[in-house]
Amino acid sequence: MLLVLVHYSVVHCSERDMPTPTVTTVNIHEAKTHLSRLVDAAAKGQVFIIAKAGKPLVRVVPLIPGSGRRTLGGLAGRYALPDDIKAGFVADIDAMFNGKP
Repeated sequence: MLLVLVHYSVVHCSERDMPTPTVTTVNIHEAKTHLSRLVDAAAKGQVFIIAKAGKPLVRVVPLIPGSGRRTLGGLAGRYALPDDIKAGFVADIDAMFNGKP
């Protein structure tokens, strides 16, 4: 059986969102009925909104696949920390651990 998504409205993404030309809106009843198909579509890149009574509730987007294993020191050399970074709050740290004011 082929699932056809009914376009109730089209939403254009704002500049701060990921660049997606249009988004399909599905009512919550359709989403419950066809959840596994909608999840498959989202996994393939489709973005859609689930609405209740015409009011958008959630946006379903595909997860960005991880790059795999993280490596230590990935930001090494990009930021410089001052040598005396702790100088401003040594007394606070001492008070927390040793109970000294």
